[in-house]
Amino acid sequence: MTVMKALSVIAMIMLLLGCQSPAPKEQDLLHVKSASGTKTKKVIMLVVDSLMSQSIERGIRSNQLPAFQYLIEHGQYYPDLISSFPTMSVTIDSSLLTGAYPDQHQVPGLVWYSSEQRKLINYGTGPMEVLRHGISPVLADALIHLNTDHLSSKMTTLYEDLERLGYKAGSVNGLIYRGKNNHVLSIPDWVQAASSLPPEIAVKGPSFMSLGVLSNPLKDVADLPEGIAGRLGLNNEYAIETVKYLVRTKALPDFLYVYLPDLDQKLHQKGPSELKGVIKTDQQLLELLQAFGSPEKALEEAVIMIIGDSGMTPIRTAENHPVIELPALLGDMNVLKPGGSVDEDTEVILAVNETMAYVYPVNSKQSAEGLARRIAADSRIDFAAWKEKEWIHVVQGETGKQLDYRADGGLTDPYKQSWSIQNDGSVLDLQLNKRKHTVAYGQYPDGLRRLSSALNSHSGSYIVVTAKPGYELADRSSPTHKGGGGHGAMRQMESLVPLIISGTDRKPRKLRIVDMKAYLLNLVTKQALDK
Repeated sequence: MTVMKALSVIAMIMLLLGCQSPAPKEQDLLHVKSASGTKTKKVIMLVVDSLMSQSIERGIRSNQLPAFQYLIEHGQYYPDLISSFPTMSVTIDSSLLTGAYPDQHQVPGLVWYSSEQRKLINYGTGPMEVLRHGISPVLADALIHLNTDHLSSKMTTLYEDLERLGYKAGSVNGLIYRGKNNHVLSIPDWVQAASSLPPEIAVKGPSFMSLGVLSNPLKDVADLPEGIAGRLGLNNEYAIETVKYLVRTKALPDFLYVYLPDLDQKLHQKGPSELKGVIKTDQQLLELLQAFGSPEKALEEAVIMIIGDSGMTPIRTAENHPVIELPALLGDMNVLKPGGSVDEDTEVILAVNETMAYVYPVNSKQSAEGLARRIAADSRIDFAAWKEKEWIHVVQGETGKQLDYRADGGLTDPYKQSWSIQNDGSVLDLQLNKRKHTVAYGQYPDGLRRLSSALNSHSGSYIVVTAKPGYELADRSSPTHKGGGGHGAMRQMESLVPLIISGTDRKPRKLRIVDMKAYLLNLVTKQALDK
């Protein structure tokens, strides 16, 4: 997702024109070679976009996923790792690599509004939104500002922490890549022609950094699918071939992050029950294990981790009217048009993240509460929430039931977080035990913290809206997935993802993506000390 969508829009146009991509400037293998020859056990984490536990378990039952089955049988398997919120890759990856929720890392979603800049930030959604928003601002935000400006400088990434401790880290196609080493993103001529980006962009990344055609240090030594037809290298095959090369040449860094995006696209089209994409991913994982010599050899030399980032909910077919057109719910209010500029007449700004949206009452006579209740009156809305000082208010769609809560109080959840809760806890499916002073979660895992984090993720007044399962939210040019799959919201199906850890007995203390950075940092450094 994100910049891949924006580049794909340009690629489709340029493919018709027969344009070619020049060689990237990022060809220095010195950083990679500096990690080779060490005796430490490497850690490879593969993030499979939209991988779901249900698919893994169904594929194993039908004997179609030998790589997944081997890794699970020779490791640890957790089907219920809790993702970040909103359940969109760019926010989740930020949580994974900083160990913080959006209220700290400050990447609120795939689309959000910056009140300081008075502009909508879009890292790359559907083709129409990219074109209307403008190719240049989308690419600039995704390639430059996301890592240098938007991701909070107060939070260090796993790459920065590892290399500060003397370990080597690497990223293959990761969209959150901020590290301590100098790298260059080379912008192809045809992208420059369609945008205002410079030929080269200096960035900071981990020791080894590969990002499709934009940064391919293996350009002259490995045949990788990075052409326009191959989505500019932003695909599974490119990523797996890159890792295989590092394995064969004994050049793996101590920690390597690998992003596999292909499954997400298939599930958006076919829905979460689609298994062909998972089978293809399994074949690629098996190739990676065989690059070590055998799966057994792979687990002798490396810790192999497979992790999903978000799940998906099936979206109803077109005849069941699954798309909730938010402008229609707002009646005659002046809603900012895609690509438009915010002015004194703008009343509402929409930032739609599939099944979740931020709604900003700008210059509106209607309060955040009034706007939230207006939207929540639609029976297809799951909930609408807003913040007033330290209190979070949540209104359930259709019923109008309300939950109010804030941090710090007499109720403690399973993650040792304390809360004050008033009114109807069923709005977020909370199980309250006043005798034991505890609160447990049902359909919305770690729901109080994750929703609070989204409502404190950036400045300004705004509302968080989510759709009920089977529906998705839309602005006038939002991509929709009728009969397919969508994510963004906070229920279990979109929030719980699989985690497989093979090659170590060390177990994570908490099953949340936000806690994985601490686990990985400990795993890499302790593994090195063990050897």
